[in-house]
Amino acid sequence: MKRGSLLAIALALLALVLGLAACGEKAEEASTEAQPFGLTLDFYPNADHAGIYTARKLGYFEEAGLDVSIDAPSDPAAPIKLVAAGQTDLAISYEPEVALAHDKGLDVVAIGALVNRPLTSMIWLRKSGIKSVADLKGKTVATAGIPYQDDFLTTILTRAKVSPGDVKSVNVGFGLLPALLSGSAQAMLGGYSNVEGVDLRQRGKDPVVTPVDQLGVPTYDELVLVADRRRVEDEPEKFRLFIAALQRGTEAAVARPQVATKAVLEANQDLDPKLTEAEVKATLPLLAARTSGLPYGHMDSAEWETFAGWMRDNGQIASLPEPGELLDNGYLAGEIPE
Repeated sequence: MKRGSLLAIALALLALVLGLAACGEKAEEASTEAQPFGLTLDFYPNADHAGIYTARKLGYFEEAGLDVSIDAPSDPAAPIKLVAAGQTDLAISYEPEVALAHDKGLDVVAIGALVNRPLTSMIWLRKSGIKSVADLKGKTVATAGIPYQDDFLTTILTRAKVSPGDVKSVNVGFGLLPALLSGSAQAMLGGYSNVEGVDLRQRGKDPVVTPVDQLGVPTYDELVLVADRRRVEDEPEKFRLFIAALQRGTEAAVARPQVATKAVLEANQDLDPKLTEAEVKATLPLLAARTSGLPYGHMDSAEWETFAGWMRDNGQIASLPEPGELLDNGYLAGEIPE
């Protein structure tokens, strides 16, 4: 055989080997490609989401093999509906909203707590002279107009032996702070201890801030991660990876609050830097809180059952669901599905 023919054969074999190697590399790249993952927030980016944005900033979602897109809803009531409709993988919402969604027939489930205690608070200014809930008789309380929070107010007043009819309740929507600061209301119910409470302190207003579970409302998880039950059962590992990366982000935020603050400000440039720094400082202990010996994100089934009972007794839901119909701790580190 001529030397030229041998050379041609050798070159052809080399090209074949290189081609197979390249295909192998492409196959390996394809196998390690990040999975798309959609997260819908409960509200615009703020201090409550410090762990999420820290995890994204430090690359923890990417390291977990997830390509996480984060969207803020135009309507705070939309996230659970988007989950149920299959338009997002996970949403941040509230324990009461999970119970309401179940009562409406939506097959959604909470798979982790972002904040495992109430943030919603009764707030008044110390200069108002109000010493306790009993002093609200004859006063005006601004509310956000959320039906179950109106029942919060009734429970709080009744416990203090104040007739709800002796207190004027005014729905001001998102105008809670203006109503309190202007004096058109002497107290407000619906603001968060780590947001409106911090804002008032930053203004030098000396607020009295009391979470509702200290005033007679059963305790509940204020912020939870909600998924469509079928989707999370079909792709459990993807959700476990997300929660594990979020835990890393939360722990990093606690260790490096300046990084967390920067991550939140980068996500929402409309925020005031000084106020956001103060809100993040107040929020990080809440995001990191957990019951000793239990994993990050754990939800207490007994507490959920008690709170759901309160919702049923106040006519918010028609019947009492089993805790397993509302929550599943099985996607947390070291937990077994319920």
